Amino acid sequence: MAEYSNVQKGALKMKGAGDLSLGKKKKNKKKESKKHLEQIMTNPNKEEETKKTYMSKRTPAQIAFDKMQEKRQMERILNKASKTHKRRVEEFNRHLDTLTEHYDIPKVSWTK
Repeated sequence: MAEYSNVQKGALKMKGAGDLSLGKKKKNKKKESKKHLEQIMTNPNKEEETKKTYMSKRTPAQIAFDKMQEKRQMERILNKASKTHKRRVEEFNRHLDTLTEHYDIPKVSWTK
């Protein structure tokens, strides 16, 4: 047992890492979100203020881009909603008829 008397016990220490402490606890996100929700419940006007400050950080080009994205998305939705399923199938079949035979499924069976 004497040969083990000079063994250092405890955690290993890295050179130059003395200023970093590994014992810090990570913040609990659940607790933070609960605190944030409690603050919002007590001051509903504060939530509106945070939204306004977020909106003020965006550039006019970003705001215009978002408006155009919403507009285009609404147009796509209205366009899709205006057609019935039967009409969509007819248009798809018409499109398939215009394609060349190159896109046809080749015959794979060797028995016939």
